[in-house]
Parts: sequence; C-alpha cells; structure tokens
Amino acid sequence: MQSDNNLGKLKKVELREAWKHEANNFTQWLSQEENLSLLGDEIGFDIKLLQTEAAIGSFNVDILAEEENTGRKIIIENQLEITNHDHLGKIITYASGYDAKVIVWVVKDVRDEHRQAIDWLNEHTDESIEFYLVQIELWQIESSPYAPKFEIISKPNDWTKAVRSATDTGELTDTKVKQLEFWNRFKEYAKRRQTKLHLQKSYPQHWTNISIGSSDAHVALTINSREGSLGAELYIPDNKELYAKLLQHKDEIEDGLGEKPEWMERPTKKASGVRILKDGDFNDESKWETYFEWLLNEAEKLHRVFPKYIKLEQ
Repeated sequence: MQSDNNLGKLKKVELREAWKHEANNFTQWLSQEENLSLLGDEIGFDIKLLQTEAAIGSFNVDILAEEENTGRKIIIENQLEITNHDHLGKIITYASGYDAKVIVWVVKDVRDEHRQAIDWLNEHTDESIEFYLVQIELWQIESSPYAPKFEIISKPNDWTKAVRSATDTGELTDTKVKQLEFWNRFKEYAKRRQTKLHLQKSYPQHWTNISIGSSDAHVALTINSREGSLGAELYIPDNKELYAKLLQHKDEIEDGLGEKPEWMERPTKKASGVRILKDGDFNDESKWETYFEWLLNEAEKLHRVFPKYIKLEQ
C-alpha cells in the first residue's frame, strides 16, 4: 500500500498560466478535436468543429460547430474571466445569427445573475433550444501537466421543457410521459455505469439516438409497447451503398458483436440498418432496470464494432 508521503497535492492553476490570450490561445486549444470531445463528454453530445472566429455581422463567434449525430448548430463563446453582460448579449446575438440550437458559454467564473439569466432562458425557450453555462478550471499535481476540468453550472431541464412543449401542442399523452421518464432514467443508469456513450437529451418518443462519429449512421435504441419489444440498431438514414458495403463484412461484424443481428435493407425505403431485438414489456416498470442494462450493453457493442467498418468504407 502506498504511504501518504507518496501522494501528490492537487492545486488549482490560473487559466492565464496556460492560455495568455483568449482568442489566439484558448479558442485554438478548445477547437482541437480531443478538447471539443472533453467538452462534449461533460455536456453529453459529440461536437464537430465547423469554424473558429465565424463572422456574424461585425462580430465573430469564437467557435461554430454542430452536433455530430443531428447536425444541430452549436455556438461556443469563451470567456476566461468572470461572466459579464457583454458576453451574455453576444451569445444571444450569435445564436440568432446562425440559428443555433445549442449555445455553450465557457467561463472562468460565474456571477449569480448570469446563472439565473441562463436558467431563465432555458425555462422560457422551447425544447429545441439549449443553453449551457460551463465553468473551466485547470488543476495540477506537483509539476504534472495542467489538467482541464469542465463543469456544467446551468443546463436545460429536459423533462420540464419537453413536458411544456408537448402540453402546448396538446400532444402529451400518458404513453409519451412514460417514454420521457424511461429515457431520463436510462440516462441516469448509463451515467452510473460510467458509459463513454454520448446520450442525446430525452424526448417523449419511442426512440433515442446515439452518435458513433459519422453523419451517415448512428445507434438507435427503441421501445415498442405495441409489439412488446426493445431494439438496438445501427440505423443508416439514407445510404444504401454504405449498407451494402457493411454487408460484405457481415461475418466479421457478427463475430465482433457476439450475436447475429437482423440485417434490414428495407428496399422500398431510404433507411436501412442492422437490428437486434429483445422481448420486453415497456409498461412493466419493475423490469426497467433490466431493460436499461440490455439496451446499454447492446449500444456499447454497436458503438464498439461498427465505426471501424464505416470509416473503412468512407
């Protein structure tokens, strides 16, 4: 057992020690793929860079990006100081200019009034708009390299926004309420399991999507109360050529999965996919934990096996 004398001391480092200039240093650092991935891990989705210092009128948004799986526009505004009114106004201006659906404000420290403002925006915009207030810190053990740490200070309440939106449109049925609860609890289960998957925000619907780093395909998890089944599928929205090429690796893919999925060309439709089904009564909440385990295990297998074959064919 290691003695206490061999343990290092964790200390907080001033951000300017690593990034002297916000635009030239920090924005360029954050725009790198591995660092956007760190931010994405905290927020919960894959971020793909489109442009740094993207112009909007006479202003420039620090980072313009998109969500890997959905193509939703993301703006990221950086502030290596405590929050202020100027940057709050900027994120709203940039969001409107690019019709962004996800707005991320990365800051050194947060004033209470600005946290309240972001909370208010999340409470009073519809479910398609998401505001995130994220604090960044730097930490170091002795003379080790600096380690960045992102922490969400304010984020959307998916349940409240989805329920309010569905209520406004008269679409909130008992089944949709239960679907929303199922996916929220699934996300909580996946977080406890410390999954590396980026789960999308929860919606009152029978499916949820998970990015695999490609715009041509993603993992789709489904709950079908009518047929009494659960599903995990590599879903290809509109690329029959990709499906055909994956089919050429059928034996290797099935070996990697450790099971034989259903290969679904769907010749009369644009979409195709590779699906695994399991019997399951969505209405029986006592079994949800078992269903969460199966869905997460299958999603992680699909996420592990398919990307290398998709990249091979691109």
